[in-house]
Amino acid sequence: MSVVIDASVAIKWVVEEPGTEEALLLRRERLHAPDLLIPECANILWKKVRRKEMSEGEALLAARLLVRADIQLEPMRPLLEPATRLALGLDHPAYDCIYLALANVLGCELVTADNVLQRKLQSAGSPVPIRPLF
Repeated sequence: MSVVIDASVAIKWVVEEPGTEEALLLRRERLHAPDLLIPECANILWKKVRRKEMSEGEALLAARLLVRADIQLEPMRPLLEPATRLALGLDHPAYDCIYLALANVLGCELVTADNVLQRKLQSAGSPVPIRPLF
């Protein structure tokens, strides 16, 4: 089964936090993500170093591991208009809507650990099936 994952899921493969076990189990599925996943994961690792939650060496190792992850990265350019439409309709940041747009285009679920996004989509009636990570 194919699913789209966001950075909140992928980061759990390399950083132990709530949902790590569930995120690791997802690696059995065919995974897709927009190439936005790369800078978002880098940003999360940077924040964790700034907050002293991990060392620079740990962040660099995590980045190397993420580069090797078996995820089909999709270009964002074709997702610009559908993501903008979703962002406007949901009144939600376009960054998250890129993932939603990809799931919609591929006809599969979006798996996320982002509780704010989950609540927003549930209350707004998401046009895209969403699966909470945990």
